[in-house]
Amino acid sequence: MRLPGGIKYLEEKTGYRLGDPDKPLLVSVRSGAAVSMPGMMDTVLNVGGLNDRTVHGLAKRINNEHGAYDAYRRFLAMFGRIVLGIPEEEFNKPLEEIKRKYGVKEDPEIPLEGLKELVEIYKQVYIKRFGKVFDDPWEQLRLSIEAVFKSWNSPRARFYREANKITPDIADCTATAIVTMVFGNADWRSATGVVFSRDPATGENRLYGEYLPYAQGEDVVAGIRTPKPIEKLKEEMPEVYEQLYNGVKLIEKTKKEVQDVEFTIEKGKLWFLQTRNAKMNPLAVLKTRVDMYKEGMITKEEAIMGVKPEYILQMLYPRIDESKAGKPLTKGIPASPGAVSGQAVFDPDRAVEWSKAGKQVILVREETKPDDVHGFYASVGVLTSRGGATSHAAVVARAIGRPAVVGAEALQIDYSTRTARVGDVVVKEGDWITIDGFTGNVYVGKVPTIEPKLPPEFFEFLDMADSVSVFGG
Repeated sequence: MRLPGGIKYLEEKTGYRLGDPDKPLLVSVRSGAAVSMPGMMDTVLNVGGLNDRTVHGLAKRINNEHGAYDAYRRFLAMFGRIVLGIPEEEFNKPLEEIKRKYGVKEDPEIPLEGLKELVEIYKQVYIKRFGKVFDDPWEQLRLSIEAVFKSWNSPRARFYREANKITPDIADCTATAIVTMVFGNADWRSATGVVFSRDPATGENRLYGEYLPYAQGEDVVAGIRTPKPIEKLKEEMPEVYEQLYNGVKLIEKTKKEVQDVEFTIEKGKLWFLQTRNAKMNPLAVLKTRVDMYKEGMITKEEAIMGVKPEYILQMLYPRIDESKAGKPLTKGIPASPGAVSGQAVFDPDRAVEWSKAGKQVILVREETKPDDVHGFYASVGVLTSRGGATSHAAVVARAIGRPAVVGAEALQIDYSTRTARVGDVVVKEGDWITIDGFTGNVYVGKVPTIEPKLPPEFFEFLDMADSVSVFGG
């Protein structure tokens, strides 16, 4: 591992230096497995010696002291949780207390003095457990790299590989990439987001995704804040939107696959962070393969081979019978299609337990995390009160073919009582609910379903398959 040389290269290219109090170089430490495993591998942001000295250098660099302290508190929480194994609650609880103290709802609204208080609280968490704060940049980097490698063998990653039949001959390890940080929380002309080159739920040929101003990458995928649809970026930063659209479509044309792209905007400048082939539901896969063939992007044979046989079966998912549905309890974002009824459960372990007992369950969470993946497979559907169409819950549900509704903000979930409330209506654990991944509607009780109406691309695809002998026989 030629670590010093690689850092020297980044320093020469950027003009910043690791641990320099005036011009600090900060990096993200990311995974790079041979196949995409969304949300399963760890990432550590803002690595490189953020401490009481370098935070002032970062403030000068981005011309925003608030943004610098926001990055500082984020680093302490992420490094502590992922690298050092400190329970997440030890960071989340003080964060919520600070927000209550200053009467704010969202993280970016915390005033500068609140962020400084939060940094001091987090430092005391470190000192109480380890007797130090881990502010040496090289130690941060080394430990972060080790953590990313170790996450390859985390229970969630092993479970995901087993469930998706990712055998050692397909991928038997991960790389670790060290990438210069750009700051989506530098000011209100900065943002972070995820965008698909086509709609992963319908296959429609349009840019589809979400972004959050004054944020960093984990905010979007974790569903901590409800993001803005990518169309709003066209209104707020039209030049950036045009660059994003052209860049994403160029990547799609080059890769010949629908792309899932992470990006950051720092002070109005667009940066692409990573791209991978998108996880899409079967309907969207079929439509995009047909459309890409018509557009001359792929051959007929490539179009046919891109649609797995099980996708055809999954397209026969039922839909809600609107004539018998009644009034929805609430409405969220339709993240993965299909209509399904199940008994509400509020944690992934219980979802597995009830599923093994023969029960049909729907996992209900405020937001989901990578560690919840076993609960996804045990459930017939997923419902969250936070997050958007590119959140962890949405991406994983689409990847494994589970109906999902996310960002149902009216849903107030109380894990201590295992209930969810909308107004005066309370859903207790074990109560039946129905979610509609086509519309985003959520219903109390079981709702009848009807056979799906198949799109024209379904029949076009069957005609294409009939006209070609893929195996040459």
